[in-house]
Amino acid sequence: MKPGFKSPFNPALNDLLPMVRPGFPVRLNLGIGGPTAAKVIASTDGATKTKGLNGPKKSALAAAPAGLGMAVQAARARMVHKLAAQGVSDARVLSAMSQVERHRFVDSALANQAYEDTSLPIGLGQTISKPSVVARMLELLQQSARGAGGKLGRVLEIGTGCGYQAAVLSHLATEVYSIERLRGLHDKARENLRDLRLSNVHLLFGDGMSGFPKGAPYAAIIAAAGGDAIPSAWIEQLAMGGRLVAPLQAANGSQALVVVDKTPEGIRQTLLEAVHFVPLKSGTS
Repeated sequence: MKPGFKSPFNPALNDLLPMVRPGFPVRLNLGIGGPTAAKVIASTDGATKTKGLNGPKKSALAAAPAGLGMAVQAARARMVHKLAAQGVSDARVLSAMSQVERHRFVDSALANQAYEDTSLPIGLGQTISKPSVVARMLELLQQSARGAGGKLGRVLEIGTGCGYQAAVLSHLATEVYSIERLRGLHDKARENLRDLRLSNVHLLFGDGMSGFPKGAPYAAIIAAAGGDAIPSAWIEQLAMGGRLVAPLQAANGSQALVVVDKTPEGIRQTLLEAVHFVPLKSGTS
């Protein structure tokens, strides 16, 4: 954390002790259209049960690993401190990372590693990205929003995974459409997000390579899988002035982060540092 850093968006960052999220119950609604979708809608009452796709469920908070408490808050604060020390300077991104409890998106056996800068398995051969990679990609997206009051508009996320990045995005964007091709992960993300207050997040089950035309145009698109080319559907669905951040695979199999800006003069592509993501695939399973 830079000396003298003060977050105007989350005072909790100033003490490096993020806020504890209350357990807001939510309702999931499959009425968006197109690919199977679930809209996460927060309830404002204090009930301890939720009405979801499968009837009343116990709050996920009740199943949280025991003995975490303040230790989790301190671990998350250290994570944010390290992100700032590594060069993440966008206050909105740091604030969002401080508010989302990463340990709730991984298996309880891995909860003690949740705030380390490492990727972790989430099942079906997939992983949750390193916090530093998530923060880096979100900061690159956020740079395109500086002329719009610092708030991203509608964002499309390719590869929901366990739902962690969608949760972070919910604090940065006005609306988030997140699409996942693996039914098991789509269901896991839906369950992970069930108890969060995320009225602006829509979970979609479908082929991410096709994007989601019904939600277009998008101010930003972010992908958690890398192919040897950026699908044309993503470019078409990106709004003029919008930005896309994704891994891009070279002929030798290595990957690098790419930023694509859609401007009136044409498409501008910038290749950045090496990264490692799962391969981009079409279809669903």
